Amino acid sequence: MPIPKLRQWLGIELIEVSITEKAVSAFGGGLAILTLIAISTYALPAGGAAALITSMGASAVLLFGVPHGQLSQPWPVIAGHGISALIGVTCAQCIPHPAIAAACAVGLAIGAMQQLKCIHPPGGATAFTAVMGGSAIHQLGFSFVLFPVLTNALVMVLLAVLINYAFHWRRYPNAFHHPAQKPSAPQDESLPTHEEIIAAIRSLDSFVDISEDDLLRLLELLKSHPGKIR
Repeated sequence: MPIPKLRQWLGIELIEVSITEKAVSAFGGGLAILTLIAISTYALPAGGAAALITSMGASAVLLFGVPHGQLSQPWPVIAGHGISALIGVTCAQCIPHPAIAAACAVGLAIGAMQQLKCIHPPGGATAFTAVMGGSAIHQLGFSFVLFPVLTNALVMVLLAVLINYAFHWRRYPNAFHHPAQKPSAPQDESLPTHEEIIAAIRSLDSFVDISEDDLLRLLELLKSHPGKIR
């Protein structure tokens, strides 16, 4: 199998980012986890913090490694974790068999996140943790949803906003643009409209992790520099 085909089959990302971008991602993710470890250890002193931090670590990868991705935006992060935690606690209390409870929690969390447009993969880990995380988490009951889960999610989003703001090429959340990035000219009328973009994406019948703004930006680059982008 040719190397390009093998890379495509394996799903290896073809886009290279700068050392600076990688350093910002690493610093932001590390700082966020350090903060959340303090919060989670306070909420779960008996040792349940480690299980919860696992799902939050996955969120840190998305918020600081892929800040422009749809899965990384505030609503998926906050609602994805919160709804998944609520479902997880409910399953833990209503289903006596742990394995079945965990399976139901993760499955229902995926369905709920899709329905409520807040798909955030670490939410599945949060639902699983609510069932299998041990007695320290079970003792919190539904308060586990508010503190530490939602508290952690809110703190991580706030840190992502503050840290990414310092770097002009990183927009977080996606709706935010630095003044220098605002378009100075009207949008090219030959570009697709919002309705056309939504219709095209829906026709795929699959989740696409790219924002409308980034899609339009790519189209503008391709139109303004045909054959010259390297």
